[in-house]
Amino acid sequence: MRTKIKHTLLICLGWFFVLLGAVGAVLPLLPTTPFLILALACFAESSPRFHRMLLENKWFGPPLAQWENSKTIRRKVKYKVMMLIITTFSISIFVLSDRVNLQIMLVCFCLILLTFVWRLKESNG
Repeated sequence: MRTKIKHTLLICLGWFFVLLGAVGAVLPLLPTTPFLILALACFAESSPRFHRMLLENKWFGPPLAQWENSKTIRRKVKYKVMMLIITTFSISIFVLSDRVNLQIMLVCFCLILLTFVWRLKESNG
């Protein structure tokens, strides 16, 4: 009975993280990749089918598979992520041009995210 509860909980958590990752793809303050990595870990423990589904996804599959295998990302992916962070945060900061406190907060979040991504190990390939 306990393993069934754990199994169901991990599947629910996995889908919750997939949902957060999808929302993060359009909202600048919510990072996509960490949530998808968490979903991948949940599915690895609970559902081989959902785990495989994430790894075979057209957009997220290859980077997730690389992360799962070597805990690295390609330099090209890293730079694309950084450009996406800069672009989305710049738009948000521009939209909030009359709210200096929020702009400062967004700049801080942006720098934290950029630092996190910059420190990720790169693969040779």
